[in-house]
Amino acid sequence: MHDDPSHGTAQEETSDTLARLAADDDPLRGLGAVRALRTLADRLEEVQVANARRAGWSWQQIAEVLQVSRQAVHQKHAQDTGRDGRKETEQ
Repeated sequence: MHDDPSHGTAQEETSDTLARLAADDDPLRGLGAVRALRTLADRLEEVQVANARRAGWSWQQIAEVLQVSRQAVHQKHAQDTGRDGRKETEQ
């Protein structure tokens, strides 16, 4: 990684590229980028919900930050994440 702030990380460059492509006039490139961003956002949400559960957060606290209902976040993540933040298969 560079200490020079003008150089972004590979992840930042990838997300910037995806954001540019999502705004592209070509529907094939634009929609492909939207799909990739959705996949990335879903994965990041999984990781952060697990982190929050490991830290002792309630489903209600997580839901408030994500601006969804407690039921929605619980339904989406409870089968994957136990109270300790690990996937059910890891417990």
